[in-house]
Amino acid sequence: MAHSAGAIGIFDSGIGGLTVAQAIHKQLPNEKLIYIGDTAHMPYGDKSSELIRNYSTDISQYLIDHHKCKALVIACNTASAAAYEKLRDSFKGKLPVINVIDPMVEYIISRDNIKHIGIIATKATVESGVYQEKLIRRKKELVFSILATPLLAPMIEEGFYNNNISSAVLNEYLSMPELKDIDSLVLACTHYPLIKAQINNFYNSSIPIFDSAEVVARKLKSILQIEQLLNNGIKSEDEFYVTDYSTHFAETAKVFYGENVALKRIEY
Repeated sequence: MAHSAGAIGIFDSGIGGLTVAQAIHKQLPNEKLIYIGDTAHMPYGDKSSELIRNYSTDISQYLIDHHKCKALVIACNTASAAAYEKLRDSFKGKLPVINVIDPMVEYIISRDNIKHIGIIATKATVESGVYQEKLIRRKKELVFSILATPLLAPMIEEGFYNNNISSAVLNEYLSMPELKDIDSLVLACTHYPLIKAQINNFYNSSIPIFDSAEVVARKLKSILQIEQLLNNGIKSEDEFYVTDYSTHFAETAKVFYGENVALKRIEY
């Protein structure tokens, strides 16, 4: 059983999930965070669902066994699509498991002013059909257009964002007919907040652009309150791990998290 003094375990295929970790840190400053970026296996977007489920299960078990985490956050749309149900069922009754898709879907369907929403995501997230299925089932009248943008996550991981290269790639994707006439856009990958400003510029700030970090952080806070798992004691120091370390990851992690992050390498 989870205990209120336990840490919140967060994982992603790389370091993009640090955008979610940062939002959780702001919403829940008294909570200890344990973050794992599976940089040895990134990106997840071009991996099979079975392989993603295996990686996600191993990381989650590590967070529970070695760090006694009281909640798990899948800070990756691709892993949320492929592995959430397995993790939820595996750890049912032990601790809450939060993905980055369901809170965003709930948020979208709650807004009556959204009539035609666009969604950009990795190939694996699009092919999973998870956004399509949930939106159709929950709000049949909503029109949505979903586009796989497989170059964006690795481009951002390699440090190509807010420059001419990322502008050229974004212009190519966002000009595609799939996204014509949308009135809002979901960034369905935790890497994409780093290029949110460029995307906003493409649309001349004419449509709202949503990323899941803040939505997920609010959902997590609500769940911890309901389950009486909020930490009322002294906060311990956050820990950040990657499965393959490089100085590039360390430098980019600071950009994603918004402050210095001391990355350590682990094997799970």
